Amino acid sequence: MDQKIQSALNTTVDAISFPNAQEHHKGKVRESFVLDDARRAIVVSDRISAFDFVLGTVPFKGQVLNQIAAWWFRQLDGVVPHHLIEVSDPNISLVKNVKPLSIEVIVRGYLTGSTKTSSWYAYQNSDRMICGIEMPEGMKKNQIFVTPIITPTTKPSEVGEHDENISSEEVVSRGYLDTPTWEKAQEYALKMFALGQKVAAERGLILVDTKYEMGITPEGELIVIDEVHTPDSSRYWVADTYAELFDAGKEPEALSKEFVRTAIVAKGYDVDDASADPSQYLDDDLRMMAAEKYIDLYERVTGEKFIFPENIDAVARIERVLPTL
Repeated sequence: MDQKIQSALNTTVDAISFPNAQEHHKGKVRESFVLDDARRAIVVSDRISAFDFVLGTVPFKGQVLNQIAAWWFRQLDGVVPHHLIEVSDPNISLVKNVKPLSIEVIVRGYLTGSTKTSSWYAYQNSDRMICGIEMPEGMKKNQIFVTPIITPTTKPSEVGEHDENISSEEVVSRGYLDTPTWEKAQEYALKMFALGQKVAAERGLILVDTKYEMGITPEGELIVIDEVHTPDSSRYWVADTYAELFDAGKEPEALSKEFVRTAIVAKGYDVDDASADPSQYLDDDLRMMAAEKYIDLYERVTGEKFIFPENIDAVARIERVLPTL
């Protein structure tokens, strides 16, 4: 595995060109190409973001994220409506074209995190308050909540803007969503999180917290979009070692992007320094370790073997597929 990952360090998917698309939307990780009124193609790049910065790329990360998301969407059939039509390429999902909500729905099962929007940061710095929710006294970092909490965040509209935690009341009062839509979004989120925790437990993992995105179809239906329970949108810990590490006051064994965040902080990044650039800490060793963890998580969650592509020039492959959709 190490050799294959190392050989792909210089052929990762960073930017994609598809000039025939009706519209092109570039996110931190995904490239979204509108094909027609009903469909869009989402290309998952190998870019990795943390602390609201794009740090660089991780080999095969896009393939892992796209295939994990597709696996989870298949598990959601009959549970909540979603946007996936088909997987057209290891890095491409063909999906329904919808209007995304301007709110992300975060479900948290544990008191943890390292960013300014995390529950642990709020616990230490905001009198145990997050998104209008008062967290219990006397909790320790990485401790489970009695019941999962929902903490909505706004989505940045401009490059360089950061996510903002807001309360459920503010979601409605500030005009992001009406009450029925917000109530349904929360219902969907809790259903997905319960399923995610159940499947993760069967695989020897803990689904700690996660982010969900949703959108409105032209017919007015609320559906789940983007990704579900991937290492970029979710935090996973290894179940067998959690209790021992927690009792010892140590960090859990993580199989998610949190590993990268933790490593970058350990290398010297100050989350409170607005002028600091965390991308300088993403060296090739960390890129390779991150790739191994992404692949490991894919295999653990899905129970399927990760298949390395025969041609590691994924950009050329993706740009050949897009015009055929």
